[in-house]
Amino acid sequence: MVTLEDVARHAGVSLATASRVLNGSNRRVGAALRQRVELAAAELGYEPDVTAQALARGSSNVIGLVVHALTDPYFAALAEGAMRAADRHGLTVMVGTTHRDPEREIAVVSTLRVQRVRAIVLAGSRTSDETITKRLTAELTRYRDAGGRVACVGQDLLGVDTVAPANREGAAALARSLAGLGHRRFAVLAGPPGLLTAADRTAGFTAALADLGLPAPRVLHGDFDRDGGYAAAVELAGSGLDEVSCVFAVNDVMALGALAALRDRGVDVPGDVSVAGFDDIATLRDLVPALTTVRLPLAEMGERALDLALSDTSEPAIEPVAAEVVLRASTRRV
Repeated sequence: MVTLEDVARHAGVSLATASRVLNGSNRRVGAALRQRVELAAAELGYEPDVTAQALARGSSNVIGLVVHALTDPYFAALAEGAMRAADRHGLTVMVGTTHRDPEREIAVVSTLRVQRVRAIVLAGSRTSDETITKRLTAELTRYRDAGGRVACVGQDLLGVDTVAPANREGAAALARSLAGLGHRRFAVLAGPPGLLTAADRTAGFTAALADLGLPAPRVLHGDFDRDGGYAAAVELAGSGLDEVSCVFAVNDVMALGALAALRDRGVDVPGDVSVAGFDDIATLRDLVPALTTVRLPLAEMGERALDLALSDTSEPAIEPVAAEVVLRASTRRV
């Protein structure tokens, strides 16, 4: 039986290009390449797969959205934006959650591929594990070779359309703003070492302090959630909080946990120590004291990722997203 791979090899083109020609994708292929593929298919007697044609033409009205957890306000906001865009296109969103398990993320993508959704949007940080990244990329390639479309929110590591938040730059800007308030001694609640979003924010913050000639911050790792922030702040309070004037948690929910831990131990924020986060999650804006943070347009990021997934661009697009420092009552001038 002649396969699509045979046709691609015979025509001297990529599998993705052969699929776009023979499965009727909306993505354009040049006339010369199209002629080569069609000639190769005729010479080999290739018969297109009806299922692959349906996927390539985008006949499904379902979009697959893969997030770490909808209980996290960051991902809830991204999902809201993606769903808003889906409504605009008359599409339905199917949500899969991974609970920050890379193996589950691969499994969810595989399931969405088998169910022939029109496009997949991945929202969440990549891992530093190169083997996992290669396996996920391979699964996405199988889906794209059959005509599917993919976009992600996060690091540009998968070879797909990407909405890339300014994690390093935003954290660096925050460090400069806090130093401008007079802070010189910092701690960073840095999240898991292998999570690239957390690592990028920690690196950006630390590098900015070094550029300013300030001491390196104390770095404490933990889970990338409220409980992780709480546990890291407890560790900090038990072993040297007096040496720190400001605590940077690499996301807002970790900062929420840190504030709770400090409050439980009678530490005044910002009187005894200042606290800052990252993301500017809307549901946390009513915290007391109000949280200094770095604002990302989360809903807009989800919306843009879905629009990219439905676009007909032939090359992956990278769309950077700027971050903005927002100084609030949880930090003070010293």
